[in-house]
Amino acid sequence: MSMIGEYFRVTAAQLARAIEDPDWALAYIEGALDAEESPDSRGGEGGPPPAEVRHFSTDKAWHLLDFLLRRVDFPVDVVHGEEPLGDAGDWGYGPPRHLPVDRVRLAADALSGLTYDRLLDGVDPRDLTAAKIYPLGWEDSASLGWARDWFAGLTTYFEAAARDGHAVVVWVD
Repeated sequence: MSMIGEYFRVTAAQLARAIEDPDWALAYIEGALDAEESPDSRGGEGGPPPAEVRHFSTDKAWHLLDFLLRRVDFPVDVVHGEEPLGDAGDWGYGPPRHLPVDRVRLAADALSGLTYDRLLDGVDPRDLTAAKIYPLGWEDSASLGWARDWFAGLTTYFEAAARDGHAVVVWVD
């Protein structure tokens, strides 16, 4: 079973309700995912771009992105979220967390000023192997470029969420 980084955009009012009633949030998000789910809503090719979807996934790249963003002291935890979603239970690999609107805006601004090449600066594939970054298989420098498109999609997704005044629910499934 794979570990997949998941994101879902919500309004501030929906976030407030989700914090108060995490069961509602899970049902709401699952319903929206059922309606929206297709390869394109997970960042795949041929569908709407990340700026146009409420659900986005970094697929298995979430752990690599977390490692790279932490190396540059990124100001927002966009991979795991920063605040608990009320008393929500396990949504896959732990409970969901969220980023409120102001943190989404800060993340979007910081992502916009960052390039994937900057994230890779000074990284050796052996660093990833030693840190046991999921998924394993960091044998050469070419493997480091694997998450480039996921990073670009995440940047676009957060820019759109900030533009629309949305908060983001984050979880690993």
